[in-house]
Amino acid sequence: MTDSTVQEDFLRAFHAVRPAVTAEAFGRGRGPDGRSSYELLRDRVAGHRRVLDLGCGDGLLLELLARDGGRQLAGVDLSPQSLALARRRPALSAARLHTGRAQELPFAEGSFDACVSHLALMLMGDIEQVAAEVARVLVPGGVLACVLGGGAVGGEAYERFVGLLRRAGERTTARIPALGDRRMRDREGFEEILRPVGFEDVEWETVPIDIGGTPEQVWDSVSGLYDLAPMEERAVARLRRDFFADVADLVTPEGLVPCGFEVRLASARIA
Repeated sequence: MTDSTVQEDFLRAFHAVRPAVTAEAFGRGRGPDGRSSYELLRDRVAGHRRVLDLGCGDGLLLELLARDGGRQLAGVDLSPQSLALARRRPALSAARLHTGRAQELPFAEGSFDACVSHLALMLMGDIEQVAAEVARVLVPGGVLACVLGGGAVGGEAYERFVGLLRRAGERTTARIPALGDRRMRDREGFEEILRPVGFEDVEWETVPIDIGGTPEQVWDSVSGLYDLAPMEERAVARLRRDFFADVADLVTPEGLVPCGFEVRLASARIA
């Protein structure tokens, strides 16, 4: 069994249980200008009419794109359960939604003006093949735009959660498979992947996103991380208890907990 097969089997199983987890965790997040990471990505492809979403999940980004009428939209995702939720969105009744792999896109050459991916491209194996497929289905001058995960904002709840999770992981041998390609974590690595298939220089921006809220809301968001999947229920319960205790000093008089993380907003055009 290849590494990519192991990765994809894990992701299918995880999203079968939590098919809308990414939208639930990050859909309410906001950047400094009030836009969510989904809205930031939508605006990166403004004016493009034929748009493909890689790892479209439950269809939140596609629905935002559909608000600009007249678009031809398509989405691909490994999870049939996530796509079932996407198909329930009235705005996506005309979208082409396919269960499948980004390494084997079911579209003809030059089918799209733009390709987007929200917190999904960084999880994919065989990334050179993904890049080649994206280049194949884009027209000359077409754009790839994606949101990639970054780090925690110092001193806030997400950073504390990551520390607690790391310590919890030291008490168990259960591990999730390594996901994605490490080169996707920085601009130089991203360009190394994209240049051989014809993309120009990568535009790279780091944006802080606030997913703060009540302690319960913040826990619901951060507990959607893949790392919790192999943990036993009692270990997750202990982690939750420790998290609430650890962020108690952060709670504002309004009962809210600050929780920030950074995303990388990256885009590049086919020459």
